[in-house]
Amino acid sequence: MNAVFSLSSVAVVPLWFLMIVLPTWRRSRQIVAEPWAYAPLAVVYAVLVLPRFADIASVVVLRPGPDSVSALLGTPVGATIAWVHFLAFDVFVGRWAYLDSRERGVHPLVMAPVLLLTFLFGPLGLLAYLVVRPAPGVSR
Repeated sequence: MNAVFSLSSVAVVPLWFLMIVLPTWRRSRQIVAEPWAYAPLAVVYAVLVLPRFADIASVVVLRPGPDSVSALLGTPVGATIAWVHFLAFDVFVGRWAYLDSRERGVHPLVMAPVLLLTFLFGPLGLLAYLVVRPAPGVSR
């Protein structure tokens, strides 16, 4: 499980690098916009979740609560599943913010800390982007 955890963490770095460090490079937008760039994490998630689907579904659907969720996440497998889930959704939110910001003309220097915040603390980055996100046409 440690290898899956580590490899998943590394798998998103190229996408974040393109969005944060090379945001105006023509190929960055093409690569980031490609939905299949995000499929590997979804595949890893599916491989981890599907064999345990009944157990996981019983927690998240039938009895979600602090005790049952912490028991699920309190194992190396549960922590890895949650980590891959976080990585996949955070990079997808980052993708949306990056593409939306490019269309709206939000300056890359404004977006770099927002995307870094999204990379490290997903929902905080989303909130930050919603705060700095202007109405269409305002920035240009």
